[in-house]
Amino acid sequence: MGTTSTADAAQRASRTHYLYLAVIGAVLLGIATGLLFPGFAVELKPLGEGFVNLIKMMIQPIIFCTIVLGVGSVASAAKVGRVGGMALVYFMVMSTVALTIGMVVGNLLHPGDGLHITEQAAATAQAKAAEGHADTTAFLLGIIPTSLFSAFTSGSVLQTLFVALLVGFALQRMGTLGTPVLTVVGHLQRLVFRLLAMIMWAAPVGAFGAMAAVTGQGGVDALKSLAVLMIGFYITCLLFVVVVLGLLLKLATGINIFALLRYLGREFLLILATSSSESALPRVIAKLEHAGVDKTTVGVVVPTGYSFNLDGTAIYLTMASIFIAEAVGSPLAIGEQISLLLFMMIAAKGAAGVTGSGMAVLAGGLQSHRPELVDGVGLIVGIDRFMSEARALTNFAGNAVGTVLVGHWTGSLDRDRLDRVLSGAEPFDETTMVDEHAGTEEAGPESADAGPGAEPELAVSGASR
Repeated sequence: MGTTSTADAAQRASRTHYLYLAVIGAVLLGIATGLLFPGFAVELKPLGEGFVNLIKMMIQPIIFCTIVLGVGSVASAAKVGRVGGMALVYFMVMSTVALTIGMVVGNLLHPGDGLHITEQAAATAQAKAAEGHADTTAFLLGIIPTSLFSAFTSGSVLQTLFVALLVGFALQRMGTLGTPVLTVVGHLQRLVFRLLAMIMWAAPVGAFGAMAAVTGQGGVDALKSLAVLMIGFYITCLLFVVVVLGLLLKLATGINIFALLRYLGREFLLILATSSSESALPRVIAKLEHAGVDKTTVGVVVPTGYSFNLDGTAIYLTMASIFIAEAVGSPLAIGEQISLLLFMMIAAKGAAGVTGSGMAVLAGGLQSHRPELVDGVGLIVGIDRFMSEARALTNFAGNAVGTVLVGHWTGSLDRDRLDRVLSGAEPFDETTMVDEHAGTEEAGPESADAGPGAEPELAVSGASR
């Protein structure tokens, strides 16, 4: 029986391996289609949007289940507060570091020299500025949903996080009376991850449509004229992830960042194909739990990071602001750069995972501080989608590293299990994405299909490891 189960698990893993090879092929085919048949390629955009919408459809229930199971199963509310507070401080510090790095690189490269603004680009920029005006009060009030159930249909990660925390704390106060509810939520989590595993088979189609549309719309000309800014941005993001995050992770935990990035390789591919870090949110929750990070820590830190982790966005805002100011012929002084970028960082809260939000924040910030620079935003419209990919990848890497670090600092990381997972000894079950016995010695890829008798353990003891 055990041999048969292991063989079945290996066969399922092989099928998902071919799925992601198909995603890579679809990305390359999409790029080729965009370059050769740009008019036709732009019409394929709904394929990519449809796939991302399917993934977004699953985000709210996954976050709700994860947080309720995690918070409702711990003995003390203080642990949740400690994890959330540490996560917020960490993300604020790292976003400030990223902002500083972006300023240094932007001032060294001077990427905006020699460009000029067309009337069409100026009109596009003014439209983006209208989208980008942020109201802090409206943002804070927006965290509270219209009703308890509207949080699941609002599309707001923060609203779902807020309601899930309330429900989790309520179940925590109920004690043993809340156990049946936790069991039901555990069953619901299994169902949601099963649905997600089914949706993932549409990834090649979504990747093809997204990449074809992006390449067809931007074209080679946009890439050539703005290559300095784009390449400099990509290199800066890469250095931030490998050097800054990698060094911090190594010094704090001894973990090699390349091992963690390799473990999350399929999620990076998904983000690259869709230009949205939201597309990988459900999967990274499941993977980090499988890797030994406590369910409570994952449930609090990952959704928080998607709203407050702005590593890639900070680098983008700094470099793009400096680029535009130089292109318009009105360079920003260091003091102006700092005040403008701090304002943008506040305005960007809650938009870290939203595709295309970076440009709206950039235009809105310039409109508030230096209106004469807003027209320059139109210069980067052609390459913004390509830069959005780097923003999303950097934010995602920062989110994953931050979750592991917070888990380590709060004592909610099973380091032995993490080492086994990163070494490949305990592979993630791609077919179900549910790890019922995470944290136990007998856990393995075949355990995801355990019998009904194991399911209550998922909801209670499995959630509080």
